[in-house]
Amino acid sequence: MEQYKRDFIDFMVESNVLKFGDFTLKSGRKSPFFMNAGAYVTGDQLHRLGLAYAQAIHDAFGLDFDVVFGPAYKGIPLSVITCMALHELYGKEARYCSDRKEAKDHGADKGQLLGAELHDGDRVVIVEDVTTSGKSIDETYPKLKEAADVEVVGLMVSLNRMEVGKGGVKTAQAEIQDKYGFPVASIVSMAEVVEALEGTVITPELKAAIDAYYEQYGVR
Repeated sequence: MEQYKRDFIDFMVESNVLKFGDFTLKSGRKSPFFMNAGAYVTGDQLHRLGLAYAQAIHDAFGLDFDVVFGPAYKGIPLSVITCMALHELYGKEARYCSDRKEAKDHGADKGQLLGAELHDGDRVVIVEDVTTSGKSIDETYPKLKEAADVEVVGLMVSLNRMEVGKGGVKTAQAEIQDKYGFPVASIVSMAEVVEALEGTVITPELKAAIDAYYEQYGVR
């Protein structure tokens, strides 16, 4: 496992973003772990988060793209900090763009999007915190294609929960890949989290709970 992945796992735990215990998810599933990307709130945390996204994007998709797109609302700061980190680490000049939940009908920046304008031929990387059902991409992708004839290079999320998606067979990330034809990657997966934290944060009892969870909701 790359060092930045190990560092990112420790960072999620230290920031109280990745928590272990007994949680009820929006889906109704009872989960022994929970991720809340909204807990990244300080300048240092956001800086480190952007660096992790930039490194993961570089490794998964390369640097041949023009725009980093973050779906509202959590994706808005993600797109900004990722563009800053790409410039810091690689000298990569990418534009940021996000959507609005409600279109703005006045001013010079009116419309559905904020940030950079999209142009035909733009290559776009989408950034999200986590993908559990693919719903946000179902909402976002049509907005991108309506704005311009762009090409989505890939979707980067911070954590792959490795659970079955809506179809009940593949992960949500695999379902998105199949539906839209672009790759989906993550900074880390739950398998990597378990590998890095087993024996310390993840006790034998917690490991048993995680294994039981994936017996029920994991991809077979």
